[in-house]
Amino acid sequence: MALPRRAVIWSMALGVPLLAAVLVAVIWGWDLLIPLVASRAAAALGRPVTIAHLHIVPGRIVSVTADDVTIGNPPDWTGEPLARLPVLGVQLDAWALLRHGRLVVPLVSLDRPQLTATQLPNGAMNYQLQLAGHSDGGETIGEVRIADGSARVRLAKLRADLTIGVTTRDRGGEAQLVANARGSYNAQPVTAELVGGPLLALQDTAHPWRLDFRMQNGPTQVALTGTVLDPIALQGADLDLRLAGPDMALLSALTGLPIPPTPNYALSGRLDFADQRVQLRNITARVGSSDFEGSIAIDPKVEPPDMVANLTSRRVDLADLGGFIGAAPGRISTPDQSPEQRAQLARQEAAPKLIPDTPISVPKLHWANVHLRYRGQSILGRSVPLDNLDVVLDIVDGNVTLHPVSFGVGKGRIEATVELTPQQTAVHAKADVAFRALDVSRLMAATGAFQGAGTISGTGTLDATGSSLAGMLGTGRGGVRLAMAGGDLSAVLVNLSGLQFGKALLSALGMPERTQVECFVTDAGLDRGVLRIQALVLDTGEAIVTGSGSANLRDERIDMQLRSESKHFAIGSLPAPLNIGGTLKNPSIMPGAELAARGGAAAGLGVVFPPLALLPTIQFGTGDDDRCARSLVRAKHQPGGQRLPPAPRSGR
Repeated sequence: MALPRRAVIWSMALGVPLLAAVLVAVIWGWDLLIPLVASRAAAALGRPVTIAHLHIVPGRIVSVTADDVTIGNPPDWTGEPLARLPVLGVQLDAWALLRHGRLVVPLVSLDRPQLTATQLPNGAMNYQLQLAGHSDGGETIGEVRIADGSARVRLAKLRADLTIGVTTRDRGGEAQLVANARGSYNAQPVTAELVGGPLLALQDTAHPWRLDFRMQNGPTQVALTGTVLDPIALQGADLDLRLAGPDMALLSALTGLPIPPTPNYALSGRLDFADQRVQLRNITARVGSSDFEGSIAIDPKVEPPDMVANLTSRRVDLADLGGFIGAAPGRISTPDQSPEQRAQLARQEAAPKLIPDTPISVPKLHWANVHLRYRGQSILGRSVPLDNLDVVLDIVDGNVTLHPVSFGVGKGRIEATVELTPQQTAVHAKADVAFRALDVSRLMAATGAFQGAGTISGTGTLDATGSSLAGMLGTGRGGVRLAMAGGDLSAVLVNLSGLQFGKALLSALGMPERTQVECFVTDAGLDRGVLRIQALVLDTGEAIVTGSGSANLRDERIDMQLRSESKHFAIGSLPAPLNIGGTLKNPSIMPGAELAARGGAAAGLGVVFPPLALLPTIQFGTGDDDRCARSLVRAKHQPGGQRLPPAPRSGR
């Protein structure tokens, strides 16, 4: 039977020179072949290769042993060579090569190999091989054995310095690869252990490669167990992933994902590679007091990478998401907070400012194109008048669009469309907010003190540029308009702008605990960070409440006044202003000069004859007043005013 043409070529190309070389080496020694072998290896690897001694045992299976092999660095690279191999052993099937033209290597063994892999701050690497030629798939390597291998890996961009021990072992007739690492990663101490299947099984796509990987990077714990069918092509993974730590932002250095700070968390899911996309499915996570479920898929082939996330929560505490707007996430009461996180929350609580001033990282906005769909079914917090949360977020080429972010308030919603455009070190923000039939009973219930019914609708806008949320609001322009027609409120709330005597006194005087709302409208404009009240009128069955003043969002100072004028003969309300001052974080409410004088007179009369103390609080009423209706009509004719409710009918 004639030999295949390919076998003849291999025999002529390798067999004849090899036979001649063997005859020469038998006579003068195997070291004579070192220049030939070293030059071929150097040409294949693209870097210098040196060999101290060479030993060959001829036979059908040829055993080749090279002593003190050194694989150098790229040109113009100084320092330790890439690899030192004290003993490199290779077995070659001479019969398969000569008869069939196939390169069959039953065994490659490395005794005490040492690898020094280095990446410089400019990204240059000494371990990136420029392999010459290509494989036609005819080679076969049976087994690779490593005894007491070690590697020093220093990666400047990842701030990593690792010492890794590598060996192979036979466990119950099964070959295993074992690696242990210690050192630092992202400037955090790291320890890791990997137990995998045979090294060469990484290229065997017919059988899954077993994997058990565990790592601790600072306080972050990672566990990955399962199998991978083709790790090199990122295909056929069946892995369980578990993550836990005090802050998901620490995962940014491990994953490359720009993750904002969070409270402590625990996450598990199924990691898969399909169509060269990294997928994390069946996610179950707890972040602070919130839970999350869903999936994340990342396509690393495109530039920038593309990430699609679909997440839901049965319960979410908005404080756990504070890192997204630059605030310290979580609460002091959040379970298992670290001492550092508690200290950060305490500093935030003690800080005089309310609006977060943490700068937005503009480069992180360009890291990937992100498409997020999120639904929070229930929002935690007894004093929070919000019921649920929906977010549709897209980051494309660094531009962020929320369309929308939506909060449920009873049967109504607050919906905002937000656009964030990076501008060097700052971000330009545009927002359009719609308040759709907000449930007053839900808003009042959150206070724990007042009651009410009806709905509030309105609109808001913002156009601002800044490097943080505080910077945006402190320079922004826009405004907010809210209105309510019909419904009712607690009389205690209405009388907040007058002298309070409490619910029991109101009842004793025959005043109603609830009063009808004829009309409510507020129109406030934002100009370079100053929110100024242009109109604030509340028209009820008992009184007309008006407001004026401003809030400076740059220094967070408040300077506002409320005035209550009774529509009927009343006891317990004074037509003097109530001053609201202080800061957004610590507002103060004080009576105006007129109200303070009346209050002082009441106290003096009370000493002489207690019933006379009621005299300064008697007001004889102003009758009907249409200021609220007029303000609502004006507001409806301004941009966004069509979202406001209709004005009440005349002749009420």
